[in-house]
Amino acid sequence: MSNLSSPRPTNTPSAIAQIGRLERVTLGERVYAELRELLMSGELAPGQKMSLRSVAETLGVSMMPVREAVSRLVADQSLEVLPNRAVRVPLMNLARFRELTTVRLAVEGFAVEQAARSRAEADLAAMRQFEEAFLAEARSSDPHADRAVRANKELHFAVYRATGLPTLVGIIESLWLKIGPVLNFDLKASPERLQTGGATGHHRRLVAAVKEGDGAAARNALIDDIEGAARFIESTGRLLE
Repeated sequence: MSNLSSPRPTNTPSAIAQIGRLERVTLGERVYAELRELLMSGELAPGQKMSLRSVAETLGVSMMPVREAVSRLVADQSLEVLPNRAVRVPLMNLARFRELTTVRLAVEGFAVEQAARSRAEADLAAMRQFEEAFLAEARSSDPHADRAVRANKELHFAVYRATGLPTLVGIIESLWLKIGPVLNFDLKASPERLQTGGATGHHRRLVAAVKEGDGAAARNALIDDIEGAARFIESTGRLLE
């Protein structure tokens, strides 16, 4: 008679529960990623309130993964919960904006210098794709601001990913989670801003410098881009004192 014991029966309820947990994590990550993208791209403005139910309905998920994602973004200080439990994008004051701009100039300036040294052809192709997408909106007689701000973000991060330094990209993402919504005050201020704000020229110089491996020129183009947008945003008077 064999000493081998029979296989233990599968605990079906536990297996199903485990699948459920994995599904919730997957959905929570999806919602988190979608909301992060909206914040970083500047598609949500400071002070804009969010309906958790509307988010859930739009993404086709239950309220649970939405609450999980929002909780993470609140912990990141990228969203805030008001006393009445409403969720909104935090307002930005002038001092905080200037602090973030100063840090961005240092960190993102370093990143574009590194990108100029290490970029690959695939990186350059991605940069050109998003530069052209932004330029198409700037030249359009009927520009779509949402597409423009998304292309702007994707172009910048195509450059940052070319560094081959994921930790650095993560640091920049954390900055854009906070500064991204304020870009609403620049690129979405008016259709004319896309044509006259100077971003297209700064982008062209940035991509060209990275392609040529000129780190100093890449940093200068990025500085001009960030500082030009910062000056306009401050001039709108929409930042808190």
